[in-house]
Amino acid sequence: MDNSFSVRNRFFSFSVPVRSVGACFVAVGIFLAIILLSLCLGDDWISPFKVIAVLLGEKDKSAHFVIETLRLPRVLMAAMVGAALASSGLVLQSMIRNPLASPDIIGITGGASAAAVCFLSFFSTVLGLVWLPVFAITGALVAALLIYMLAWNRGVTPMRLVLVGIGISSAMGAVTTFVIAASPLSTSITAYIWLTGSVYGAGWAEVKALLPWLLVSWPLALYYARRVNVQELGDQLATGLGISVQRLRLVLLCLSVMMAAPAIAYAGAVGFVGMIAPHIARRFVSRSFALLLPVSALVGACLVMLADLCGRLLFQPLDIPAGVFVSAIGAPFFIYLLYRQRF
Repeated sequence: MDNSFSVRNRFFSFSVPVRSVGACFVAVGIFLAIILLSLCLGDDWISPFKVIAVLLGEKDKSAHFVIETLRLPRVLMAAMVGAALASSGLVLQSMIRNPLASPDIIGITGGASAAAVCFLSFFSTVLGLVWLPVFAITGALVAALLIYMLAWNRGVTPMRLVLVGIGISSAMGAVTTFVIAASPLSTSITAYIWLTGSVYGAGWAEVKALLPWLLVSWPLALYYARRVNVQELGDQLATGLGISVQRLRLVLLCLSVMMAAPAIAYAGAVGFVGMIAPHIARRFVSRSFALLLPVSALVGACLVMLADLCGRLLFQPLDIPAGVFVSAIGAPFFIYLLYRQRF
């Protein structure tokens, strides 16, 4: 019995397992439910029916302000940040063929963090915080370039990329720690909050600034899906099938940076999402990259939205950064993955 959903015509053909299709619908349902719950909950409870009515255009000034001005941009920012980090982690794991790869482990997050902390300590009062994303993205790009250059030895192998990435991450961490220690107390507090990762205060300007990066990077990642699937089978087989493995690795590294760097720039160094979201997605869908990408993005979005919701509600009137709750889940999961790799 064929348990797959197939589409074939003169232009294209594909086959998707029925279980994966069902998992995609369930993931979308959970995603929408968390968005609705996040819009309902806060200092003031708003019923789901009222939220839906306001989103559909009902004129209620107080509810409209709370939902569309305060809560909705923050929820959307959390969703996009989680989706971007999860997608970046999946790209890195597929490229390196290592289940422990993620932007924060490889060094992309470290580069963004070092640049952001340097900006907060030395340039924020002169240039203004509006330049923080520019410095963070630049730091991530510089870190990725260093990783690729140092890992190059007549080509780049996954193992060298991982080892160099870990080294760059450690070096960037040392720079970050030194700058924070040498900075004034007020600057250090701001830097620590940014390093923890938070979408507090996110508005429509930040949402509109982050969205174009994702609208460009996700279609590009889907375009390379078949080549990624072949590359995961090994360099020799991929080369034999006509794929330029080194060029593909460079493209995938750039795509990973394009996804992760803007998210880190606008939300801070949220850790572990890029590592754990793809693993959760693999539990429910086939290992095809084209299926894993949207499901991993949905899982990452749900993780960050739930973390932000916990940060808003559990310790009122304090607003705890979402990165705290993501790390509380991610650290045990990381230990579990390390344990599994022993066998």
